[in-house]
Amino acid sequence: MAKIKICGITNLEDANWVANLGADYLGLIFAKDSKRKVSLDKAKEITSAVPPYVKTVGLFINEEPEIVDKMLTLCKLDMLQFHGQESPDYCAQFKGRAEIIKGFRMKDEQSLERIPQYDVDFYLLDAFAQGEWGGTGKVFNWELALKAKEFGRPIFLAGGLNPENVSEAIKRVQPYAVDVASGVESSPRRKSVELIQEFIDKVRKVK
Repeated sequence: MAKIKICGITNLEDANWVANLGADYLGLIFAKDSKRKVSLDKAKEITSAVPPYVKTVGLFINEEPEIVDKMLTLCKLDMLQFHGQESPDYCAQFKGRAEIIKGFRMKDEQSLERIPQYDVDFYLLDAFAQGEWGGTGKVFNWELALKAKEFGRPIFLAGGLNPENVSEAIKRVQPYAVDVASGVESSPRRKSVELIQEFIDKVRKVK
């Protein structure tokens, strides 16, 4: 059964719903330009309230390592997700301190070429959109995800997933986990309880 990551949590109420409804991972975005960016104080409030069976993931985009260090320590994050142009060496410096997810934006076959260079715990595949790093609601060609699985790392599948298409995505790709942000939102900074519940139900029912 695919695990579930709900990303872009900005408040304690949504975090509690994510945990109570059965998600496996809760994503906090620290990227400067994201409309879902969470402050340090709010992130600490959320991570201290989340039960231990829900892993907290801090998402960063081309951030200074010192800032990542600070957030990792102060927020007691379980995992780090690097979603920009971070190099293999950049990602490697955090190995052993947290599980590492490296995000890649899938545009075409060439998008696969960099992936095997990264010795990380998980690969996350998202849709490419010009000028956007993620959370766009766009779907990419899942054939690329099937090819990425050949590199031997567990795959988080992202990119335009929602309650309507997540079942098909899991059947086609059989990823380790599915990752959703905009697909369960009522607005860019608030999640919809009904959509989260529907999304999770659809994932759990896939045979």
